[in-house]
Amino acid sequence: MSQSRHVPVMLQRCLDLLAPALEGPEAVVVDCTLGLGGHSEALLERFPGARLVALDRDKEALRLSGERLASYGGRATLVHAVYDELPEVLDKLGIARVQGVLFDLGVSSMQLDEADRGFAYAQDAPLDMRMDQTTGASAAEVLNTYPPGELVRILRAYGEEKQAKRIVAAVVREREKEPFSNSARLVELIRDALPQAAKRTGGNPAKRTFQALRIEVNGELSVLERAIPAAVKALDVGGRIAVLSYHSLEDRLVKQVFAAGAATTAPPGLPVVPERYQPRLKLLTRGAELPTEEEIAENRRAAPARLRGAQRIREDVE
Repeated sequence: MSQSRHVPVMLQRCLDLLAPALEGPEAVVVDCTLGLGGHSEALLERFPGARLVALDRDKEALRLSGERLASYGGRATLVHAVYDELPEVLDKLGIARVQGVLFDLGVSSMQLDEADRGFAYAQDAPLDMRMDQTTGASAAEVLNTYPPGELVRILRAYGEEKQAKRIVAAVVREREKEPFSNSARLVELIRDALPQAAKRTGGNPAKRTFQALRIEVNGELSVLERAIPAAVKALDVGGRIAVLSYHSLEDRLVKQVFAAGAATTAPPGLPVVPERYQPRLKLLTRGAELPTEEEIAENRRAAPARLRGAQRIREDVE
């Protein structure tokens, strides 16, 4: 297994953002996106008094991370769960509040590196793309069965693909001849469907379609819409959350949740803002922070990353 895949993005900055909340005794930190365990290992290492709860929907990732984190014994609890299930996971473990939460929303490097999952458009593989291969429809099923209008919507909304109509028209034509099963055929179809000008910009022309299918197959945005507010709710006062996202749709969602938490909810014109309308969150980053040029040079997967952090500053007052 190549070491290059283990470089966690913006690692130092994530640790620094969370540090003030995790340096106390008996702090609990949740890594909502365990993956290969790079961030988790660094959290356990840097905060020797902290207990880690780590979630992943991918059983293979849990197995590999379990080996990597075995030496930390009872300090690390790894759970097979999607990150919007955080409230249930904490409830089962008898944990009322946590001091830190980390999300790294990039697809696990392992999944990108494993050809047989069909995430990557660079190599031919079965069109699967499910992070948890025990459940849900694969990318091939989405391509072969969704109505054309729904496919266009997905490519536009999740892939920000301007040529969605052309691509879908070609997909519908081709799937009638033979259902899709492998990624290479889809990549070739997209290349053929796009006008010359569209092929000249922004890397592999299939990239946006693959992103859109991956988000649809894994329900990523709807999961995230539930997960970020749930994570904020699980934070103790003084607790901190850091979220790394990799495309504008995710980043916008995180920004909205944080901005809403950091705003006063008071009706305008009140001379004194009562406690229940005060902000619940304090933003720890000005806008989204970006990786350094050095980091991008070392790890090209860091290039699109956007980091936002927030601190819980008061309880919800009903």
